Amino acid sequence: MELRQLYYFVKVARLEHVTKAAEALHVAQSAVSRQIRQLEEELGLQLFIQKGRNVQLTPVGQLFLKRLEHILGDLERAVVEVHEFMDPERGEIRIGFPHSLGIQLVPEVVAEFRKRYPHVKFRFKQGMYPSLISELLKGDIDLAFISPFPEMHEQVCGAVLLTEELYAVLPPGHRFAGEASIRLEQLRDEPFVLFSEGYSLRPIVWEACLAAGFTPQISFEGEETETIRGLVAAGMGVSLLPEMALYSSDRLQPAKVAVHGPQVTRTIGLIQRSHQKLPLVAKAFQTFLLQYFADKPREHER
Repeated sequence: MELRQLYYFVKVARLEHVTKAAEALHVAQSAVSRQIRQLEEELGLQLFIQKGRNVQLTPVGQLFLKRLEHILGDLERAVVEVHEFMDPERGEIRIGFPHSLGIQLVPEVVAEFRKRYPHVKFRFKQGMYPSLISELLKGDIDLAFISPFPEMHEQVCGAVLLTEELYAVLPPGHRFAGEASIRLEQLRDEPFVLFSEGYSLRPIVWEACLAAGFTPQISFEGEETETIRGLVAAGMGVSLLPEMALYSSDRLQPAKVAVHGPQVTRTIGLIQRSHQKLPLVAKAFQTFLLQYFADKPREHER
């Protein structure tokens, strides 16, 4: 059994198409078909069945794929660790983060880290809370910024980096736009622009409104910070956003007002898989981040 056969098998299994797999692997279709056939002959099993122009895994093929993905994942990590052992400052850091952190925080810390390790590469993945957890557990990323920080989770562990205040964002001409601060209950009759279901900021805002004694009236929903900010600035409603989500050079900007009664905050943490050692370069980045936020608490929590 050759390693090439196993990689070919996984690619065909994921794409469910021999020709597409061959194109992705940059080899001839006949080469992929031959390797799959040889693998089946060696195992004495049928791994695929034809389904139109596609192929589909047999039940035993599904079992083989599940086991093989873990094995190949361990092999790839071993190769990375060996290369990092020889030169840990030239490795690759695979990290995920929610969209709201991609505006300022992630570029800021990556730029600072690369001053020390200029040859380190980064592979980024953006996603919502559930997808970041999933990508981490699958081994597609090694670290993830996440908000809110999961206090209880058997498969991931980490630390809170900072706690960030959320502000009321209002249309520029809103009656409260010039206030230094407002009580959240003062927005009870306002239409709200919220993130769609699945985004971590939505339940934070929703629960804060309930704690203030009202259920928010949703006028619009969006999936990106720029959308929420832009709709509010255009007068479509009000919202609550963290300060780092308000950095923008757009001409039309919402007003930002502090909120109390209750104050609304979110935690931002850094997580990894539990009981699994990080690659050396990812460990170096983790150590850097913990120290970075420990040294600058006031700057990031103001």
